[in-house]
Amino acid sequence: MGVNAAVLAIDAGNSKTDVAFVGGDGSVLVSARGPGFQPPKVGIGAALDVLASTVGEAMAKARADGGPIDGVDHVSACLANADLPVEERELTAALHARSWGRTTEVRNDTFAILRAGVDEPRGVAVVCGAGINCVGMLPDGRTARFPAIGKISGDWGGGSGLAEEALWFAARAEDGRGGATALAATLPAHFGLDSMYALIEALHLGHIPGARKHELTPVLFATSADGDPVARSLVHRLAEEVVAMSTVALARLDLLDEEVPVLLGGSVLAARHPELDEHIGELLAAKAPKAVIEVVTAPPVLGAALLGLDHTGAPPEARAKLRAHYA
Repeated sequence: MGVNAAVLAIDAGNSKTDVAFVGGDGSVLVSARGPGFQPPKVGIGAALDVLASTVGEAMAKARADGGPIDGVDHVSACLANADLPVEERELTAALHARSWGRTTEVRNDTFAILRAGVDEPRGVAVVCGAGINCVGMLPDGRTARFPAIGKISGDWGGGSGLAEEALWFAARAEDGRGGATALAATLPAHFGLDSMYALIEALHLGHIPGARKHELTPVLFATSADGDPVARSLVHRLAEEVVAMSTVALARLDLLDEEVPVLLGGSVLAARHPELDEHIGELLAAKAPKAVIEVVTAPPVLGAALLGLDHTGAPPEARAKLRAHYA
């Protein structure tokens, strides 16, 4: 005999997808991990097929364990590349057509990180991984968000952006168009090369895959920590961007003068670079003195599941049980 799941939680990033079937009491019935979700590259249908394979894997596990999933009340999906409300609506319709649950809601994956870090849906989260994004939410359903689709939407930062900026300054330092910076030596040295010219050539000709440029972001932080002024200016600018996004989101939700969590997530912010953390703290204290900075370490699929339990009206003890599972 099968069981009914209150929530099918999906957290789908660019590189990986986590799914979990959650009972009404907050118990995790079964979970699975699969590939990333990239509709801009493969199309919505193919991207949803990838999600379907991961959902199917979880359901197969449940059958093998003797507790097949007979039905799902609500699908709570937090997806990368669902950057605009119109994209969320389009993906909600496409996901609901898969008939995985009686109701379906799609949100940008940054909402999963925010919800994973708070006991109630109230606060702001800034995520800095490959890119940068910020969202805020209140228990009454109001949200604050940014398009966060790159330079055309006013974004600056993220691991990829920082690496590009570091390369730009280093290249100009080596050929004389710009001021001196230790980045001209530390960036090529990371790949065992002795000059920026050699690194530029290797990247241009594909001897070093472009996807490896993200490896230069930690090099930038290390160079800044060693006192290089150019590297430090980039670290400080990232802090300014984090605080700008978070304070605008707080203001939109009328939270600027209240005690409220500002959550930091993503690989760059979760790395806890002391200089970055210190500058964020100083700037945020000046603009939102009651805000409490926290770093999210819980998995985002927890946030997707909690959003689902919020939707179904699950009791507080169910949320506590779910959070304990991922502790």
